[in-house]
Amino acid sequence: MSINLKSLISVFNAEWIGSESDIFVDHISIDSRSLQNGSKTLFITLSGVNNDAHLYISELIEKGVQNFVVQYIPENVKGKANFFVVKNTRKALQELAGYHRDLFDFPIIGLTGSNGKTIVKEWLNFLLSPDYNIIRNPKSYNSQVGVPLSVIAINEKHNLGIFEAGISTVNEMVNLEKIIKPNIGVLTSIGSAHDEGFENLNHKIKEKLLFFKKSAVIIYQKNELVDQCLLDFSVKYPLENRTLFSWSFTDASADVFILKKETKSDSTTIKYQYKDKVFNLEIPFSDSASIENTISCLLVLLYFNYDFEVIQNRVQLLYPVEMRLEVKNGINNCSLIDDSYSSDFQSLKIALDFLESQKKNASKTVILSDIFQSGFSNEELYSKVAQLISDNKINRIIGVGATISSFAAKFPNSTMFQNTAEFIDAVEDLNFNNETILIKGARSFQFEEIVSLLEEKTHETVLEINLDAINHNLNYFKSKLADDVKIMVMVKAFGYGNGGLEIAKLLEHNKVNYLGVAFADEGISLKNGGIKLPIMVLNPESTSFPSIIQYKLEPEIYSIKGLNAFLKIAREKNLKDFPIHIKLDTGMHRLGFEDDTIDELIATLKGNSTVRVQSILSHLATSDDLNHYDFVISQINLFEKLSSKLMMELNIKPIRHILNTSGISNFPDAQYNMVRLGIGLYGVSNDPLEQKYLENVGTLKSIISQVRTISVGDSVGYGRRFMAEKETKIATIPIGYADGISRLWGNQVGFVTIKNQKAYIVGSVCMDMLMVDVSHIDCKEGDSVIIFGESPTVIEMADALKTIPYEIMTSISQRVKRVFFR
Repeated sequence: MSINLKSLISVFNAEWIGSESDIFVDHISIDSRSLQNGSKTLFITLSGVNNDAHLYISELIEKGVQNFVVQYIPENVKGKANFFVVKNTRKALQELAGYHRDLFDFPIIGLTGSNGKTIVKEWLNFLLSPDYNIIRNPKSYNSQVGVPLSVIAINEKHNLGIFEAGISTVNEMVNLEKIIKPNIGVLTSIGSAHDEGFENLNHKIKEKLLFFKKSAVIIYQKNELVDQCLLDFSVKYPLENRTLFSWSFTDASADVFILKKETKSDSTTIKYQYKDKVFNLEIPFSDSASIENTISCLLVLLYFNYDFEVIQNRVQLLYPVEMRLEVKNGINNCSLIDDSYSSDFQSLKIALDFLESQKKNASKTVILSDIFQSGFSNEELYSKVAQLISDNKINRIIGVGATISSFAAKFPNSTMFQNTAEFIDAVEDLNFNNETILIKGARSFQFEEIVSLLEEKTHETVLEINLDAINHNLNYFKSKLADDVKIMVMVKAFGYGNGGLEIAKLLEHNKVNYLGVAFADEGISLKNGGIKLPIMVLNPESTSFPSIIQYKLEPEIYSIKGLNAFLKIAREKNLKDFPIHIKLDTGMHRLGFEDDTIDELIATLKGNSTVRVQSILSHLATSDDLNHYDFVISQINLFEKLSSKLMMELNIKPIRHILNTSGISNFPDAQYNMVRLGIGLYGVSNDPLEQKYLENVGTLKSIISQVRTISVGDSVGYGRRFMAEKETKIATIPIGYADGISRLWGNQVGFVTIKNQKAYIVGSVCMDMLMVDVSHIDCKEGDSVIIFGESPTVIEMADALKTIPYEIMTSISQRVKRVFFR
């Protein structure tokens, strides 16, 4: 893609301020942190409620970026670059994508629905790729910003597009339809996702159908509600010769009628009728969602007139889709980013940005297979890849495949292998050590073998941390803040049990203002991990003051004794203006200066140049319980009184902060200069109404170790607390109270989820395992088990155990491996 900027003036309806000569760019960016930004970049400065990319223009100019789409030109960069000035930069990004889409005339398959969009897209890409050069959204780039970035990647070599569109409320699909303009529509399963954005299910379906205004065919699962919505849609948006192509398990009038379904443990055979003929199709899955997604793909293949034998041969090779980038612990202190199921140019750019945001070690390595479906010639493609590798400052690249090996000369510090087996044979000689390694390969290269080889071997129980959910929750709470309010995020207690360093990296990448930890050793660990954000230590012990100073941490000071002890060490080290944080006790009565100690505090600090009061804070005792509303207001009023007295007497203007997570939502008038976000970041709220807007972050998973059937009268576990009243199938799971599962959760109080069904715990929870009743579940050894996540949630567990979600989350042992993914 090469764009003449002058051609975009009319597209954007923009004012051009800059060079009069023709300028060409080949990269569109919205992320100021990306290492791919440079002289050939057009940077579009998106602005949100709490983030304004205009603030980073100066920094981008220093990196070589010269061309920007802006809503205004900051004073400090006037005359230093070229600018399109528009009313709305997000709309400009969408208009650019729509303009670019109109330059090409080939079939576009558009997918929308509640569930299955990304899986159907990836499967269609696999099924159709032998015959087409396909462009598609990378991963789940299906939003108001992700879609235009995906469409802009179309080039002259593509001859089929597959794009998914996701919406969460009204008036969003209109924008995406203008960008993608699909002429083949696929409506996947309609479920409850994002229900809160619509009046009812009927309303949601009608909004999604707007995607197909110009589609010549709409493929869907036939049912009464969808049929009625399609009838109303076709009246409002008539299109000559539009075809409705349907399938059904129950309605024989559908174009494809499923006559029979036979499910085995790991496969399904369906008998279907199409055009008065009957066919059998073997599907390599047994779960209902995968079967429905496969049938959607089947209809697309039938619409493209593929014969049955080709359909059967390709469908039986379908595979589970990994829709996320996972961060895993590797051997020899390495960190692995697992993207072992996809290799295309656009997703490589995304993966490299993710590598930069999650790098654990200074040294960065990429293991990369041959790249398919780029639309470029091999010479052009690998030149672009080499430039990407250089821009992202990758220390070494390991290529796997005959094609990338033939371009080894383009990659300094590279090692090349003809195939995966050759790499595995040589792995010990590659000396992986203290590196962050991106493993990115097309499925045919079976890079999952490389991941398995390089992954640290630990417990089969893992806590999966969804980094996208953390991003979502962070942005949700940011949206509640005034523009000038800073945000401190609490990462104490190992990130509330989720993993402190990895989450701190993500927060640093998102440019939060402060991190908060409980003790100095937590802050030291983060600093040793490369975190540069200021870190406040909330409960510093006087013995830790020298380490706090050494690692440039910032202590909370809550007593005269503590202040004098810190001042003594600070003077000995000849410090000047070292930042400290003054804690006031306004009613929590845990730590802090009370009203009668303020004068002594002022006298001690007045005229003191050794330390600087960076912030004044207090802690609300009942911000989550509006029954104590008056008490919270009294705390806020006292905080205002005491902090104002400190500021006036010391002639200072520090940051002030009193609100925690629930305070952000319940007491917005007390935001002061900063708020402290804690458990809300991890997807937990005390308010059921707010809870539905947060996304689950942590999912504790294990596997079934063994399945056995016991007879009437047999018992399970220590103390024979469970006695079988009938023949019972028992599954044993390798997780117990040493991993953080309360013994009170056992004996049929708690449950786990296996194959989307509840399995109640029977007998006592043991140190390293627990047992569940799976009599009603078709399961086997090795099947996945959800201990908590979407069901049960940590809130459900806490309610049943008469405790709080904090305790559930922070109790999970560090012997449980944390796996981070997007």
